[in-house]
Amino acid sequence: MSASPDQQANRSAKQGFALGISIVAAALLFVAGLVSVFQGISAIANDDLFVVGREYVFQFDLTTWGWIHLILGVVALLIAGGLAVGADWARISAIVIASLSIIAQFLWLPYYPAWAILIIVLDLIVIWAVSTWNPNTAYNM
Repeated sequence: MSASPDQQANRSAKQGFALGISIVAAALLFVAGLVSVFQGISAIANDDLFVVGREYVFQFDLTTWGWIHLILGVVALLIAGGLAVGADWARISAIVIASLSIIAQFLWLPYYPAWAILIIVLDLIVIWAVSTWNPNTAYNM
């Protein structure tokens, strides 16, 4: 049984929308990962750049925070590459790394609030985009 031209057009539009969401999620995760890498390098190379408060509960050495951000950023960049090519493992990995990034950025707020808030927002958008995209229903409609 063949589909009508309207059904084929509808299926094609849904496939395009699903692909668009996955590309946007990959791009946002790439940007968040890249900014995290830059944060990490900056904290490792030049501790004088950041303002350190006196009584911070989650106080680590800035070099330690730099390594945390650098590792999270590199992993996010790799997962963004997986999302861009449509790998199944990358969807769940993107949600996990974005969640870990949100936690790290929340703890990083006293050091550099503007960047931390920016990355938290990007990570939330990534989680939303990846979790709402369903390639199985998009391609089988």
